Amino acid sequence: MTSAAVPRARGGSMPSALPSDSLTHVELTHIEKRIENWIRFGREAHEQVLDRRRRVFSYRPGSVFAFVRWAANDFGTIISRIDIVRAVEPGEAYQTLPFVRPGGDILLKIEGWPKVEQVLHHIDAVEAVGIDACEVAPDHWRHVGNRIGAGHTPRPYTVDRHQAWLKRREIGQ
Repeated sequence: MTSAAVPRARGGSMPSALPSDSLTHVELTHIEKRIENWIRFGREAHEQVLDRRRRVFSYRPGSVFAFVRWAANDFGTIISRIDIVRAVEPGEAYQTLPFVRPGGDILLKIEGWPKVEQVLHHIDAVEAVGIDACEVAPDHWRHVGNRIGAGHTPRPYTVDRHQAWLKRREIGQ
């Protein structure tokens, strides 16, 4: 059986991105104590409710969002993962990611609940200094993913770093 023939959890397939559609679509599912996919931060351009357990958030090109996936079975957790993704422009290269169509530029990919929790705490720290997490420099999210993945503590994202990023972005890098 091919993956295309396998039905999705609780019916139906995810709406596919149309060739003329420039948005990145993320399917979120919530089945209590089984599957919990959620967005930690990001500015969605559109939300579509599929049913009481599923919805699709859509993001404009260049938008950054954090996508958290958790799933369990009768024996415990089987996946804990966070991805921080930049939605791509049509025609731009991208990496594929489950539940994300067509895919995106993955800035951070962390698996395992203890490490996912570290990333969530880091996001909280960024927001605690008054910076919107979706405005953080993409290189910083890569730094956080590399440091946590290697078992080290990432550098904090400060207001000074953020101001430097905004100025760099302003002049076109």
